[in-house]
Amino acid sequence: MRAMTVTPGKADSARVEEVPAPPDGDGSVLVEGLFTGICGTDIELVSGAFGSGRPGADHLVLGHESLGRVLEAPAGSGFGSGDLVAGVVRRPDPEPCPACARGEWDFCRNGLYTERGIKEMDGYGAERWRVDPYFAVPVPSELGHLGVLVEPASILTKAWEQVDQVGGRSWFGPKHVLVTGAGPIGLLAALIASQRGYDVHVLDRVVDGPKPELVRALGGTYLTDLSDLDVVPDVVIEATGAGQVVFDCAKLLAPAGVMCLTGISPGPASIDVQLDALIRQLVVRNVALVGSVNAGKRHYADAVDVLLAADRSWLERLITRTVPLSDWPSALVREPDDIKVVVDLRG
Repeated sequence: MRAMTVTPGKADSARVEEVPAPPDGDGSVLVEGLFTGICGTDIELVSGAFGSGRPGADHLVLGHESLGRVLEAPAGSGFGSGDLVAGVVRRPDPEPCPACARGEWDFCRNGLYTERGIKEMDGYGAERWRVDPYFAVPVPSELGHLGVLVEPASILTKAWEQVDQVGGRSWFGPKHVLVTGAGPIGLLAALIASQRGYDVHVLDRVVDGPKPELVRALGGTYLTDLSDLDVVPDVVIEATGAGQVVFDCAKLLAPAGVMCLTGISPGPASIDVQLDALIRQLVVRNVALVGSVNAGKRHYADAVDVLLAADRSWLERLITRTVPLSDWPSALVREPDDIKVVVDLRG
């Protein structure tokens, strides 16, 4: 069968490769791969920056954003032939650490977790894949191909859960939300903020095209300059990973405000900041900065609910380009209006 592969640690090794059928050890549910989304993590994997295959393997099947159709499932698994499913990315470590032992593998303490399509496990970017029923997420048929957005949306349902938990250390009634970055993660963060009834502002460098239109369709305000922000944000969802943006936004937070960091810069960079002055502002205002990565099983279910509640035409506009598996490396090259690019695993 065909799959999206790289040689771990080797730059520019993205290719379509014939690989063996998925091993039974991956899970008892056999799935036909339909779509997988491409994100910055995949671009870093292709660059050779990180990533590892199965022990002893010379390749890694990519694809951690998934959508597939069940071909075979055992009785009692909760799945049947024809069901749409998405696969959870992370698996708990074998030790397990205290977090993994409690099902909170996205908070793994010892780093011995594995991740589909990233770390020591093949991903979902193949014509066929297997998954354990526990790590398979039911996707309602009405979502159709938009079910490929479940994994990225789960990153934001977790992020918002973190904001709620941190904000809940005292009275918390956020009204104004600032999202930095209008890529898929930022726009999904804005979608959830809009669904919660918050006043939403989104900051991005792009001045025209689909991004501003998508923000305005949510009833939000689109900004290209932080100086144009006319409210004091109670919450910032940071999706750029840019140090200067983080620094500038942290200074703007309301007392007891929360900034959730979801973005990672693709490379090391230095910025000239007055850190002592920032620390003073954070301390005297009880401001909290919290990092959030990956997602737990419940966050995938929450993501399905978010997508079901969203306007379908709005979600359709998030997916700006679809490429066939036969030409999947072209998905790594960003075009001017790209937001979410997905690979059709049947093409």
